[in-house]
Amino acid sequence: MMIHIIKANPNHVEGIAKVCRDGYWATYSETYSEMYIEGIIKEFYSHERILKEVTETSKKWGGYFIAVEENEVIGAGGGGMVDDTSGEVFVLYLNPARRNEGIGTRVLDAITKQQKEAFHAKEQWVSVAKGNMKGIPFYEAKGFIFNHECEGDGKVDGESYISLRYCRKI
Repeated sequence: MMIHIIKANPNHVEGIAKVCRDGYWATYSETYSEMYIEGIIKEFYSHERILKEVTETSKKWGGYFIAVEENEVIGAGGGGMVDDTSGEVFVLYLNPARRNEGIGTRVLDAITKQQKEAFHAKEQWVSVAKGNMKGIPFYEAKGFIFNHECEGDGKVDGESYISLRYCRKI
């Protein structure tokens, strides 16, 4: 079966939402409370938000790139520019049953190509939650180097987390 990496359109919204929700649960179910996970999913992976993020793109948000196999979204990711020369990967999730097939690498490559070629990024950043042993080894294998710790972006009822900031030259 062929896996295609394409820019998402409104027809892919539900598939993106499912991959992101399932990926978030698989990544964080052992480290965060159910209430926290549900709050983050409600904020970032609702139909309305993803539809907006698929239809309204810019340098700050380049849109979603997705991995599609037989019309099913099996991976989704996106990023944008945080300044004139720095890109960032904001989101990257896979169907949890499809890890270790190179799909995440292909989605990351599409995000990187956009940031490098269309937006002229020289470096790329990513935030990974401390303890995320799915994300940390993946990004380190792609040449990202730990830079510093900071408080994570998402907060639900006072619960937050520590984010690890990684960077690589592109």
